[in-house]
Amino acid sequence: MGDRLWLYATYHCNLRCSYCLTESGPRIRRRRELGGDEMLRAVREGAPLGLRRAGVTGGEVFMLPDMPAVLAEMAAVVPTTALTNATLFTDRLLGGLEPLAGNDGFALQVSLDSAEADHNDRLRGPRNFARVCDAVPALRKRGIRVRIATTVDDQTPADLARLCELHRGWGIPDSDHVIRPVVRRGRAAVRGMGVEPAAGDILPELTITAEGAFLDPFAPTVRRGVTDVDRRVSAETVPMIAAVEAFLAAAAAPPGADAERNIR
Repeated sequence: MGDRLWLYATYHCNLRCSYCLTESGPRIRRRRELGGDEMLRAVREGAPLGLRRAGVTGGEVFMLPDMPAVLAEMAAVVPTTALTNATLFTDRLLGGLEPLAGNDGFALQVSLDSAEADHNDRLRGPRNFARVCDAVPALRKRGIRVRIATTVDDQTPADLARLCELHRGWGIPDSDHVIRPVVRRGRAAVRGMGVEPAAGDILPELTITAEGAFLDPFAPTVRRGVTDVDRRVSAETVPMIAAVEAFLAAAAAPPGADAERNIR
């Protein structure tokens, strides 16, 4: 089991990626949001319980206007990584991130799937590549640590090699480049994309959404507008000790067991 707490800030997004786990997009209703106070409470209660890192994901986390301030407070408690498509970084937003400059315990993990604009944008949306190529150097210039996350569908080894050359040119080392396959859940499952993870392939890491606590960050997926609950461990997340206990019980169950049924 991992010691990282994942928080799904929102399922709302300005992009509609072809393989999105949560079917996020511009038209997604905003009811599936965790407020900043709720995320900070989860981190502060979780740290003494052994959750020593935090990951914030979505949707696009910077659709929430208070996110820079929330991330700064969160990173003061535990090392924090926020996942982003890096397409919303105006000068004002970049300025809001300045308190995190030089903080080795904070990173933005930017999604980029190819060094070829057409290939990347086919997966992630029009002009995504150009915006990322503008945002990453701007973030680096301001002292923000940037990681690159590549989701592999049909990229060749040569494609990935060119992408590595690109991120190295930005001063981002290979150790800050995450490469992972498309997981066949959410929109990817509807489109027949990706791989089916075997039982035990995904590390259990407690994941909190507006709809409860889940076994891992690939669990609270959405298919045709309905959230998958096969790996939900509890519908309640307050207090955090209850969510942690339900998570531990589900994580100890035999691989492939229904997480929510197992803890009842």
